[in-house]
Amino acid sequence: MIDHSLLIVWHSRTGTSQQLAQAAAEGAGEGAVLMVCDEVQPADILRASGYLFCCPENLATMSGAMKEMFDRCYYPVLGRIEGRPYATIIAAGSDGEGAQRQIDRIATGWRLKRIAEPWIVATAAQTPEEILAPKNVGGGELRQASAMGKAMAQGLSLGIF
Repeated sequence: MIDHSLLIVWHSRTGTSQQLAQAAAEGAGEGAVLMVCDEVQPADILRASGYLFCCPENLATMSGAMKEMFDRCYYPVLGRIEGRPYATIIAAGSDGEGAQRQIDRIATGWRLKRIAEPWIVATAAQTPEEILAPKNVGGGELRQASAMGKAMAQGLSLGIF
């Protein structure tokens, strides 16, 4: 049973993705379900009518925990969620394209419909110390994430997507 909610799935090591996912959920309000990727089950994906995937890029790929969520859920929902909308937020030191491509390939296999341009939040962390340090996301990026969550939730509730 679809419940017209926006499922926001996140993973974070240093806080960037978590802060962005939380801001998106706050913007979406009651229209959102915020879940850390370790807890997401195929039933959660089937219940939602749209998705926002928010994770870091680690070593030019999506984080292992996010990949494991996709591995666990991919086949149980394959052929059952076509056409549903999705968007992404990738946190990266500089690039983020590798993680973005991986999620887009999975979404293509699920036949999801991208409804927002890929968004990569570059932290400029380049040294091991900077990369591993906890991050604080700026207000402008948090407002943008909130607006993304709000727009997605409203679009879902109005049947636009």
